[in-house]
Amino acid sequence: MAWVALIIAGLLEVFGVAMMNRWQQSKHWMTIAALIIGFGSSLALLSYAMETIPMGTAYAIWTGIGAAGGALIGMIFFKESKDWRRILFITLILCSAIGLKLFS
Repeated sequence: MAWVALIIAGLLEVFGVAMMNRWQQSKHWMTIAALIIGFGSSLALLSYAMETIPMGTAYAIWTGIGAAGGALIGMIFFKESKDWRRILFITLILCSAIGLKLFS
């Protein structure tokens, strides 16, 4: 269950980052509420996951999901660069997170 919580925490971090970008575009109160809920829930689930999963592994996977997911959301929804090198390094981040899960 801790691994599921950790993955959901990473996805909620991606959501929070997307809301930060949206906040920069339009200063609507619903956006800031979604940002706070996203990051707050993400940190709560990360804390729960760290009761079982070692801190270094949990934090690395959480930030990996957040970094890769944030970059993908930027490319898909915010028209950021889709250069092949950028996609390659996002893939490396995801492979590293999977490797940590497999070998920890």
